[in-house]
Amino acid sequence: MSKGTRHLLILLSLCGTCATLAAAETANPYIGRWALTLPGGGPGWLGVTQENGYLDASLLWGGGSVVPVDSVFLDGDTLVVTRLQKVERKDGTGKVIRTQNFVETIQVKASGDNLQLTQAQPRTDGKGVRRSEFTGKRIPPLPPKPDLSKVKYGKQIVLLNGTNLDGWRLTDPGQKNGWSVEDGVLVNRPVQAEGKPHISYGNIRTVAEFEDFNLKLEANVPKNGNSGIYLRGIYEVQVCNSYGRGIDSHNMGAIYSRIAPRVNAEKPVEQWQTLDITFVDRHVTVKLNDQVIIDNEPLLGCTGGALWSDEFRPGPIYLQGDHTGISYRNIVLTPVVKLPVSNHPGSTGQGLWAS
Repeated sequence: MSKGTRHLLILLSLCGTCATLAAAETANPYIGRWALTLPGGGPGWLGVTQENGYLDASLLWGGGSVVPVDSVFLDGDTLVVTRLQKVERKDGTGKVIRTQNFVETIQVKASGDNLQLTQAQPRTDGKGVRRSEFTGKRIPPLPPKPDLSKVKYGKQIVLLNGTNLDGWRLTDPGQKNGWSVEDGVLVNRPVQAEGKPHISYGNIRTVAEFEDFNLKLEANVPKNGNSGIYLRGIYEVQVCNSYGRGIDSHNMGAIYSRIAPRVNAEKPVEQWQTLDITFVDRHVTVKLNDQVIIDNEPLLGCTGGALWSDEFRPGPIYLQGDHTGISYRNIVLTPVVKLPVSNHPGSTGQGLWAS
């Protein structure tokens, strides 16, 4: 066999191996992004990827951040996800005497674009396992980045009338309302009394719900302030005191735990800061204090604290008020004008805007 023939055979073999791996990855029904409805009805998200035959996954469980799971693997046609849960053992005085890692297991079964999941958690007292069932739905692929120069807008909607809370309500009516309007400013004061039981203050949302839009507002963040602006009730634009910190997806103007600002544009505490947010076709642009910090980036799923995980239903603007005090003013939303589905043969009606 000639040297050239050997090289050709090796090349063909490598190509065949690559094709086999690619076919295997494509055939895996779990690869992709999934909107979860967690036990109890809360929102969640699961993202599964595969590279060179190895699986990876990240999970959002209700609140907090999107985080990598501890392990993910296939057991036959079942996807198995595990997370380590740290449990502290305490003596009678409350002193921690031992820390244990319990393994929580989530077994996932795919049927087309739907998931059936079973969570198994060891009880913290070491007696038995608690099991819960919940569901997931595949998130359709993201559309291309929209050409924002062609987006057409409707009439501006002033969301804050400057006098009272008309047009707003708590996301959970069972929580205490710390919100009020003072001198044209929306103010949240979640006051806690020293030595008294913790009071659960509420987030506030618009009664109206929206699809795609541009949102402009101003925020004034106190020292150690922590709030957020939820687009459609599911994507949080972080509002916090992060002045002087390094680039991070938990800083002012970030899409919480998902998209970090490209530059630090925040001001020191207790100064009014402007936010200009454009949300079109599951892509977001954020300007903070007139600087573009997120430029037409795709939104891969809901963030912690979302009202639900469905990315295609209209939703409110909601402002986080369960952490600390915060002030907002000049809140104006301008909706994107959508075209009728019939004008776009074969369209699903999602992400259509006038051009």
